[in-house]
Amino acid sequence: MTDFNKILSKAKELEAKMKESQDKIKKIRAEGVAGSNSIKVILDGEGEMQKIEISDELLKEDKTIIEDLIVAAHNNAKHQLKSKTSEEISKATGGFGIPGFKWPL
Repeated sequence: MTDFNKILSKAKELEAKMKESQDKIKKIRAEGVAGSNSIKVILDGEGEMQKIEISDELLKEDKTIIEDLIVAAHNNAKHQLKSKTSEEISKATGGFGIPGFKWPL
């Protein structure tokens, strides 16, 4: 019975760490750039776009170029966000992976 109590205790500890980690993840910001920093996209920890910056010089370009660079900057920010959230989750779980579980993003 003691082993079960230890397992339950560890599960509760992991749950608390994950809750703390989720709170930290919400505060994460990831910046993606494209076109030699002519486009910057900032995402929050939940993947919501918080800001987009477009350089004045880029506004003179063709619309399709601007659209492509926005997509590229967003994808860059999303990739960085994945790395940052994975790092935070690894800290919380001590690298303990949960089989079959995929984090959002």
